[in-house]
Amino acid sequence: MAEAILPLVGGAANVTSVTHCMTRMRLGLADRSLVQDEPLKALPDVMGVVEDDTYQIVLGPGKVARVTPEFEALAREEAAAAAPAAPRTAEDLAAEGAAIRAARKEKNATPVKLMLRRIANIFVPLIPALIGCGIVAGLNGLFTNAGWLPALTPALTAIASGFMSLIAVFVGLNTAREFGGTPILGGAAAAVIVFPGVADVSAFGEKLAPGQGGVLGALFAALLAVYVEKGCRRVVPSAVDVLVTPTVTVLVAGLVTLFGLMFVCGEIATGIGHLADWLLQHGGAAAGFVLGGLFLPLVMLGLHQALIPIHTTLIDQSGYTVLLPILAMAGAGQVGAAVAIYLRLRRNTSIRKTIRSALPAGFLGVGEPLIYGVSLPLGRPFITACVGGAFGGGVVGLFYQLGTSVGSTAIGPSGWALFPLLKGNHGLGAIAAIYALGLAAGYVAGFVATYFFGFSKQMLTELNVPAEGEAPAVSGRNPEPPQGKEAAPAPAPAGGPGSLV
Repeated sequence: MAEAILPLVGGAANVTSVTHCMTRMRLGLADRSLVQDEPLKALPDVMGVVEDDTYQIVLGPGKVARVTPEFEALAREEAAAAAPAAPRTAEDLAAEGAAIRAARKEKNATPVKLMLRRIANIFVPLIPALIGCGIVAGLNGLFTNAGWLPALTPALTAIASGFMSLIAVFVGLNTAREFGGTPILGGAAAAVIVFPGVADVSAFGEKLAPGQGGVLGALFAALLAVYVEKGCRRVVPSAVDVLVTPTVTVLVAGLVTLFGLMFVCGEIATGIGHLADWLLQHGGAAAGFVLGGLFLPLVMLGLHQALIPIHTTLIDQSGYTVLLPILAMAGAGQVGAAVAIYLRLRRNTSIRKTIRSALPAGFLGVGEPLIYGVSLPLGRPFITACVGGAFGGGVVGLFYQLGTSVGSTAIGPSGWALFPLLKGNHGLGAIAAIYALGLAAGYVAGFVATYFFGFSKQMLTELNVPAEGEAPAVSGRNPEPPQGKEAAPAPAPAGGPGSLV
């Protein structure tokens, strides 16, 4: 089927993108006039064609999912055979990165990953407040330790702690909104958790404590409120719905939260804290190595979203998450890999230009431009970037095992942007020094692994050439080396051609 369709749509050279939905294979075309509509419609398994922003071939459910990957593979093989030695530019890598991202998004449409995406939708809106309050908390700690502005520190404490004391309410609001309930009812159900009066309530033979269960309890309390509310809407007459449904929702969700969820989720939250501490206490460098090395693949699979409530739980418990600084080392490995690519492909001005523009964001922890625009489409440099992240994580994990924990008071930032949010069990200077040492290890390891192992000879031959129409990126009197041979890069003055500045 794929072999029959491909020539009728103008061949692989005319196909710019391939995706599918439930019934249609959707093609991006370079030249619409090359498509042979009537012969295409006459194919036995083609039910019709639809023109929209893409050219859509209707194949029917089931069949489209089998034909599309075969068509895509066939088009890729034909395109590769037509131009086996064509140099790859930054634009090529960007297109491949976009295709990988689109494929990942499609693969992520599984029940588990859709649930993880919903969890992310609950917690991601909280990140700006976590960052702002976290930085204020850091400033407050600095002023308190230094004895500065004693009249101001109580106010900074209130600003930094106010949001965290009510974070359960915001989680409840977002949970209800995400799952189709009334946000304020979700917030009301979750607010029970932080009410001081719960100290007078006993569950499972123990007195409850305000905040017990934390963000996990708030999430499940609001989720229960959504299902109770929806159930009431189906059976309660509309004439009394405005009175009955909210009352039943907050009553049922509140009682279940008080006499079940707070205790159970409190035990889970405590277990998460103990597990993170045990893992780094006993695993140390090995645990950090694994966590730092696997984070970029987790991002690719969409599984990193499962860590968001874990980070938030740790912040709610102890004021900081010890996992984020270790995972942030993946970005350091990515930066080191990008610098190595820049130096190895000194004649590919297109890719080098992309790296120069993306590196500042990479140093600040925004890695997507480098991942999807450079390393991932190249393949091997993505793996060596993970190696760099593993070494950086190993350094931070080792110091945790030696007694110094490095944590972050908020989630979201990484790289250099994480410095204002650092917190741990020692002074800020020691913690910042360890985090900086981890970053340096990630940069160096990512660079070394990529420079020496990130390219095969064939990759260097194909990639280390200027794009068509561009002059070779050489300076001074150094002649261009013979094809297939590598020359040492010519030195460049600071800020001049070839500089990373």
